Amino acid sequence: MAVYTHVSAEALGAFLRRYDVGELVSVKGIAEGVENSNYLVDTTGARFILTLYEKRVAADDLPFFMALLDHLAARGLAVPPAIADRAGGVIQELEGRPACLIRFLTGVSVSHPTPAQAHAAARAMGEMHAALADFAQTRVNSMGIATWRPLLERCGRDLDAIQPGLFDRVDTALARVEAAWPLGLPVSAIHADLFPDNVLMRGDEVTGLIDFYFACTDVRALDVAVMHSAWTFDAHGRDPDAAIGAALLDGYGTSFALSAAERAALPLLAQGACVRFLLSRAWDWLHTPADALVMRKDPLAYLRRLDWYEANPRAFA
Repeated sequence: MAVYTHVSAEALGAFLRRYDVGELVSVKGIAEGVENSNYLVDTTGARFILTLYEKRVAADDLPFFMALLDHLAARGLAVPPAIADRAGGVIQELEGRPACLIRFLTGVSVSHPTPAQAHAAARAMGEMHAALADFAQTRVNSMGIATWRPLLERCGRDLDAIQPGLFDRVDTALARVEAAWPLGLPVSAIHADLFPDNVLMRGDEVTGLIDFYFACTDVRALDVAVMHSAWTFDAHGRDPDAAIGAALLDGYGTSFALSAAERAALPLLAQGACVRFLLSRAWDWLHTPADALVMRKDPLAYLRRLDWYEANPRAFA
């Protein structure tokens, strides 16, 4: 979440009058994240999240995201579907951007998850995968392995301004990942970005899975690898916690079992996840507008994770 596009009170008031949600009381920009413009909106009726979709989220992809959230919500999962206006529409336009008014979910995102919280979050991911088994719509992963080398080339030697030698380091790692990428693993709709800040919790209970705007159709076990890379390390990509890693795998297994082939592929998938997030963070680090209300994330935190996974090929054994 972030704010790139600023919304006036007048424009927001007119926007809200399309809905049966009451009158605008307050609005506040949300700085976390790097993808879309997000606001916390309070009305006389309830609290909502207003999301304006920026360039990284294609308007043509929004029906997929909305259908996926509706599918999960209909099966009882705690996800935030968009609110329909009086005419039944969920995708609107505001300040020249596609926009949705989204149900607000209670709970907080934890910065330092415990093993119990990691277990609950991974169990929720497994429940999500089970619920998506009959979800028929598909979307190509816009940040899948086929996009990593073009993104590396677009970043180019500017990567070395982040850390000397970074381009060659990533180029070498990516070549190894591309050569060994596992084929034939089960594919399904996945979240693809289930970081701790995309899970809402109350104590050890998951109250919501949010931010599905990288959701796509890809190798299902990649979701587990992304989650492991995001939850097991501290924010700087250091101090991996073996108890957290074990809790993630155990929690996921309580609701959706990994096959032997999927488990064997996790070390390589985790390295791929590190390359993916290193590159996307590096691109944002180099190109985020200086005046954007947004928190850039350190790409080197994923270089440190990559180093660890390469040095610990039995991390998932």
